[in-house]
Amino acid sequence: MPVQLDFRFFFLTKQHPQTLIDGGPDSLRIAYSPVYKYELPEGHRFPMEKYELVPEQLLYEGTISESQFFHPDPLPEEVILLTHEKEYWDKLKNQSLSRKEERAIGFPMSENLVRRGTHISNGTLLCALYAKKHGVAMNIAGGTHHAFTYKGEGFCLLNDIAIAANWMLQQKMVEKILVVDLDVHQGNGTAQIFQDDPRVFTFSMHGAKNYPGRKEKSDLDIGLPDKTTDAPYLKTLRETLPRLIEQTEPDHIFFLSGVDVLETDKLGRLAMSIDGCRQRDRFVLEQCKKNEIPLTISMGGGYSQRVAHIVEAHANTYREAMEVFF
Repeated sequence: MPVQLDFRFFFLTKQHPQTLIDGGPDSLRIAYSPVYKYELPEGHRFPMEKYELVPEQLLYEGTISESQFFHPDPLPEEVILLTHEKEYWDKLKNQSLSRKEERAIGFPMSENLVRRGTHISNGTLLCALYAKKHGVAMNIAGGTHHAFTYKGEGFCLLNDIAIAANWMLQQKMVEKILVVDLDVHQGNGTAQIFQDDPRVFTFSMHGAKNYPGRKEKSDLDIGLPDKTTDAPYLKTLRETLPRLIEQTEPDHIFFLSGVDVLETDKLGRLAMSIDGCRQRDRFVLEQCKKNEIPLTISMGGGYSQRVAHIVEAHANTYREAMEVFF
């Protein structure tokens, strides 16, 4: 079904609305901006360099072309406030979080960090619109699923998937959404945001004993034991996802494809291989393609000691998307 666009979309992008869905010869559209990489103190455990290395690798190997990237503008306040409480947003804007609140987020706070979050969230929202046109679209960043309506934590300030989902629902572009969160950490913020909203079904498959210590209640939580390897992980996913799609009949799927499920991940505690992670992503892609459900992908976490492992696992998601959809 064609996407109907009008002048409401001007506040989301400086581009003309028509270029929003016809932005180049290649159909897989990818949100990326240099602002995604935020300068952190030396030795910080978050691998910000991946936001430069993943697109560089994909371009170098010829998986994608430069014309497939689009650069999202900052998201306007009125869209953010569809998801996040004004008091929390004002604290971010005014840089007035308490030290405890800053420590929970885990990044040194600045206006640039907050602005970065608005670019990333708009990237996911615009990807959702591209996905309605082309079947799938992807954000080089995003997957900030530890951001609640009223607070941030775990390297997450604004919840990009929730923001995009709430905006689409408000615009009556969709009636039912399925969130497939396969990051190794439970999507506690997403669960809290949609806990009383039957229009959004939240599915989180994560490490049972991993962060966060206090889990929220998703519509479906599957907690996996430490050291779970490829075979049991993939078996669980293959038994679960088709059933969820059949039961929920979503108009749109948001997929958080965190690569912190890898055995090499410093914060993961599972034991998947890079190829197992690739098979996971391909299965999600194939299920969406088979059922003709638009798919928006946010990258999520990845904390392997060697950045090359993170980049390869993330790059696989794009390679598989190109193969399955195009």
